[in-house]
Order: sequence, then structure tokens, then C-alpha cells
Amino acid sequence: MDNQLTNVVLVGPMGSGKTSVGRRLACVLKRDFFDSDFEIIARTGVAIDHIFDVEGEEGFRQRETQVLKDLCEIPNIVIATGGGIVIKEENRTLLKRDSFVVYLSSSIAQLVKRTANSKSRPLLEQSSNREKTIRDLVNAREDFYQEVADVVIETTGKKLYAIINEIKKVAPK
Repeated sequence: MDNQLTNVVLVGPMGSGKTSVGRRLACVLKRDFFDSDFEIIARTGVAIDHIFDVEGEEGFRQRETQVLKDLCEIPNIVIATGGGIVIKEENRTLLKRDSFVVYLSSSIAQLVKRTANSKSRPLLEQSSNREKTIRDLVNAREDFYQEVADVVIETTGKKLYAIINEIKKVAPK
């Protein structure tokens, strides 16, 4: 793996801080930043919940895989992924191939708190019990996050720049 071209990819459940951390991390590392969900919105011209309504989760996951493939072709960037990107084996293979993957792990309580006011998370919008939904999603995906991760950063109770400094110490320069 050529460290000059290695992408830093952030994975983790919704609310773990992938977009916030990724945006700041990219500035600190002097790299371009991409958010896979934002790329899907930009390409389709519609919100993710609309894609879920029209195409279902499977349609969204297909779009997500294509965006990941495309982003992985761009060298030396920071990528924030959607929380469910690790579900598909094809995506896990892509993530492990040429990227330095950081798993942003958080407590369930922290994730519930961070997603409390969100109106753009289709898997939560359909739920009457957000905490249970988040717990179930994390439990279902935890092994996948661990599988693709080069490093796990616990984010619970940490400030943004503390998380970024931890990543900076281990990320390829």
C-alpha cells in the first residue's frame, strides 16, 4: 500500500461523528473530504429518505456501493461513510483493499443523544424506539466494523479535536 495515496475512511454507526470528524480531519491532513451519503444526494438530486421510499434499502445500498467504488479511485482523500456501508461484503472488501479505515465507536447513549434531533435518518424515522433501533443496528454491524478497521477510536465523551489528534497519530501521512 502506497501511503502517499492511501485514503482515510471513517466507518461507524450513525451519530458516531464520521462527517464532523472527517471534515475537520481532512483540513488537518490537507486532503479533500467526501461524505458518501452527500455524494449519493448530489448524484440523485434527492434526499436519502426519498431513495429509501422509492427504491427501498436495497436500492440505496446499490447506490452506496457505486459511490464507494468511485471514491476509492480518488487518491489521498478522507471519506466519511454511511453507517450501513459495512453490511455488504463487496464494500468491506473495497474498504480493506487500499484504505486506512478508522472505526469511530460510541456508546449507545451517546449515539441516541447525537441522533435525537435528526430528521434525515430513514432507519430511525421508521422506529418508535430509537434507542432499541440504534442498539440493534450496532449489534448487527459491530463485527463488520471491527473486520474492516485498521484502528478503533472510542469517541464517547471526547471533543472533536481530541478524536482528530488520535487519528492523526496513527493515520498515514
